[in-house]
Amino acid sequence: MERQKFEQIASEAAQQRGCVLAEILFNDDDNIFELTLDKEGGADLEDCEAVHRAILSAFDRDIEDYSLTVGSAGISAEEADEILKTVKE
Repeated sequence: MERQKFEQIASEAAQQRGCVLAEILFNDDDNIFELTLDKEGGADLEDCEAVHRAILSAFDRDIEDYSLTVGSAGISAEEADEILKTVKE
């Protein structure tokens, strides 16, 4: 996956939601990417979901073979995953 393109898309999607990328963690060996969003008043689930979807639409997961987690500075990545699972159910 092209790292610069990934960061640009993530940053633009975050800005559209009024957020900033507080942290980007890459594990290039396993293609695992974790983003942490922040904004005044706190990034919410909709912010995380919007950034997640922007990245999913830009990169084919089957071709790129990556794992992506987007969380809020106030919520850990694991907590965000649990919330998303609950919403999907």
